[in-house]
Amino acid sequence: MKDELIPFNKPVVIGDELDFIVDSIKNGWISGDGPYTKKAQEILQNKINVNANVLLTTSCTHALEMSAILIDIAPGDEVIIPSFTFVSTALAFVMRGAKPVFADIKPDTLNINENNIESLITDKTRAIVPVHYAGVGCEMDVIMDIASVRNLVVIEDNAHGLFGSYKGRDLGSFGHMATQSFHETKNIICGEGGALVINDKQYSERAEIIREKGTDRSRFFKGQVDKYSWIDKGSSYVMSDILAAFLYAQLMCADEIQKKRKTIWELYYSSLLGWADRFDIGLPFVPEYCSQPYHMFYLLMPSHDTRSDFIRYLKMHNINAVFHYLPLHSSKMGRELNDLKIECPVSDDVSSRLVRLPFFNGLSAVEIKRITDTINAYVL
Repeated sequence: MKDELIPFNKPVVIGDELDFIVDSIKNGWISGDGPYTKKAQEILQNKINVNANVLLTTSCTHALEMSAILIDIAPGDEVIIPSFTFVSTALAFVMRGAKPVFADIKPDTLNINENNIESLITDKTRAIVPVHYAGVGCEMDVIMDIASVRNLVVIEDNAHGLFGSYKGRDLGSFGHMATQSFHETKNIICGEGGALVINDKQYSERAEIIREKGTDRSRFFKGQVDKYSWIDKGSSYVMSDILAAFLYAQLMCADEIQKKRKTIWELYYSSLLGWADRFDIGLPFVPEYCSQPYHMFYLLMPSHDTRSDFIRYLKMHNINAVFHYLPLHSSKMGRELNDLKIECPVSDDVSSRLVRLPFFNGLSAVEIKRITDTINAYVL
């Protein structure tokens, strides 16, 4: 009999998610900015930056879109992003008419190569958007120094990095703003959801307006105005309190979730280290000054063909492993927007060889052993 499928991802209820959802319905507030939204935002604020203003959004994509509106991105502006990232990192700014300027990544952490950023800056550059790949921190001290000298805004795409740190400081607390994701593939989930973390208070009041369809509705609820009206750009970026209830329950179990994910990551690493050394396969690299949140576990196979064969092999054994980003600079839209014909050879190489192993909060020790035993039996 064939072994049961081990999926790449499976969302897991771990605490009081269902009870809190029922409670949110019973208390009669299931739209945005209800009791559970406020509770979840407070936890996130305390975990990332107590001085920040945290606003839950319907997705990380929407949080990025809010950041583009907040800094008044306009046609002709340029924003520096890594090519090796999800399309939302670019799309939020492209939607405002800006041009993404693609930066290559480092071959060790797979983060934006901070040494290439200066050469990409022009008089049209408005922002730098570092992405903390797999939750391992970018070189934020260098990036923030460049931004300070060049008067640029830094927006951390921290979709992978909640609970990670760089040189003792929480990821998401460095940039003028940061974005979070609570998509079902992340450590802390609510199906679809995100947050905008505002570390520079000059953006806080306007962010609330943009998030509420360009109105000062949030000021109305605070009793600061006797009625609200349309006063700025914006859209409907507010998360439902039903989803916030699910998210709040997950955040309440954050320590348990992180402990579980650390165990999974370390089992993968220790079980596969000898096999990886034998066949010259890359394992995740975490600098000693970074604390990772155990968001994913990936392998760097020797070649694209080997990667394809390896994924097929795991599929034959009912284990669902997947590749990751296709570099944005070589995509159809990326080629159209890449006026400078910037090349990102490391992104191209990594993208062709990387494979992600199943990783979710409910993955059992028995399943991990089955996965690692199957991998250790694979001969290149």
